[in-house]
Amino acid sequence: MLPDIEQRKIPLLLQLVLTIVLLQKGVTADKFIELHYFFVATCCGIVLLFLLLYQNIKASIHMFAISSLTFFIFGMAVHNQLNLVNWIALLFLISGFVAASRLYLKAHTASEIYIGYVLGLISQVALFYFWL
Repeated sequence: MLPDIEQRKIPLLLQLVLTIVLLQKGVTADKFIELHYFFVATCCGIVLLFLLLYQNIKASIHMFAISSLTFFIFGMAVHNQLNLVNWIALLFLISGFVAASRLYLKAHTASEIYIGYVLGLISQVALFYFWL
């Protein structure tokens, strides 16, 4: 619940740094290729979220996160040829709950929720090429 755009910059930078450290020290491409690209896509998305702040656009980080997870699981289902339809449907349902809660709490407008969701989708799907 950070209403001011300036207050969102430091937590996003901290998240970016922690994710980069995780990529370098733990989730390397030679050990966990899928998970590695999940976090690379997350880094790209965090950078986009951060850059949007300089355009005075506040996107929902909650929706970014649930969208990233949903489309990563979708990619995993395609990659491993698994039937994860129930899990994906559950994640879409949870996405709806997250969006509704952010609107109910008046933490975001509908456009901020859409932007966060689309950024999560784009960041994950853009890197499917490298690991799918």
